[in-house]
Amino acid sequence: MAPMASMAQPAPLTHSAAFLARRAAAALAAVAVLGAAAAPAAYAGSASASPKKLPAGLYGTKDPQYDGVWRQSLALLAQDTVGIRPAASAVRWLTGQQCADGSFTAFRAEPGTPCDAKTSRDTNQTAAAVQALAALGGHGETVKKAVSWLKSVQNDDGGWSSMAGAASDANSTSVVIGALAAAGEKPRSVTSKKGGKTPYDALLTFRLGCEAKADARGAFTFQLKGAAPSADATAAAATGALGKGFVVEPAGKGADTPVKPLGCKDGDDEKTGGSDVAAAAQGGAGYLVAQLDKNGQHLLSAMPGAKEQPDVGNTADAVVALAAGAHPTAAAKPLKWLEKNAASWAKQNGPAAYAQLVLAAHATGTDPRSFGGTDLVASLNATGPEPAAGSTKDGKDSKDADGSKGGGFGLVWIIGIGLAIGAGIGFLLSSRKKTQL
Repeated sequence: MAPMASMAQPAPLTHSAAFLARRAAAALAAVAVLGAAAAPAAYAGSASASPKKLPAGLYGTKDPQYDGVWRQSLALLAQDTVGIRPAASAVRWLTGQQCADGSFTAFRAEPGTPCDAKTSRDTNQTAAAVQALAALGGHGETVKKAVSWLKSVQNDDGGWSSMAGAASDANSTSVVIGALAAAGEKPRSVTSKKGGKTPYDALLTFRLGCEAKADARGAFTFQLKGAAPSADATAAAATGALGKGFVVEPAGKGADTPVKPLGCKDGDDEKTGGSDVAAAAQGGAGYLVAQLDKNGQHLLSAMPGAKEQPDVGNTADAVVALAAGAHPTAAAKPLKWLEKNAASWAKQNGPAAYAQLVLAAHATGTDPRSFGGTDLVASLNATGPEPAAGSTKDGKDSKDADGSKGGGFGLVWIIGIGLAIGAGIGFLLSSRKKTQL
């Protein structure tokens, strides 16, 4: 089990938290352009304060205030993907973070205390939890409640923001699509109460088409249609547009679709992404490949005011997006870059980083136990409680005590002690303080 770290002093942001802060900066930029009024009331809340001592069962040793549920969810989901049964304490910690209304926040220091109006319920944390819990199985009621809450805060345009009531963004909408699919829902059938818009309708509003500059066509913006293209948002949207989440299965033998950039001649925009989400995902893949080729098979960080540097996390997300679109040849090049350059990054950033790499390896059919000389699985396991002895992935649905299925597709655990997994994302970290993948 990972050592318990003293949290007397604020710990540096984990990769997940920094990732969320970057998204928050993008959202703030959008607000500035719109000249928006005060942030929604939900933004006034915050996650629990930093703990003096990390709770038992939590993965990672850094401050979980803004990414506890997110990193826990990714860690457990990655373990499940490679056939490892997570520790019961790790699953209990995650399920214990759920509020009575079904939502999750990034971190609750006292799970036994009811969530109140000040609790910053987060669609991304909730959606990630759903993906992990559905994969593990045996948590049908927990998943059902979480999905019901997500549906209740869907925006009129069909999408979601990190925080209920704020304008939709590509990243949040994409992670919720992944959650809906994992829970056995059909995202296209989940429509807004006002206007009947689907999550895919929302995604298309963030897509840059033939009206954009040539080097931006096919990309997605984080939030505003006229904003700068975002590789981060494009990777998320290219995956979400295909109805897929964090876990993407490798393309079948011989399946390799060529990546085609968005065409803009003789009305091709309509045919290659104007109103077709699958074609829009293809255009997004084209944009990602262009950026990867330009930068030496990795993406660059987009933190405002910071010097550009390789962004390992976003590169891993791009690999998953390319794999989701059945572009294994295109995904192979950035994957090789990750194998050569990601080990030290993951070691520094902990469980969520290792999990991202495990999921990228899985999506490409690569062995995560031999990833550029690093055993990602062993490294991930070492950041938290020791997994349960042995592993069980028999492909059968486990059931809750009430007999209901665990809510979701995929292989599930045979567990006698009711394991649970969850995921959370704390997008728009800075927004919670009124200041996202």
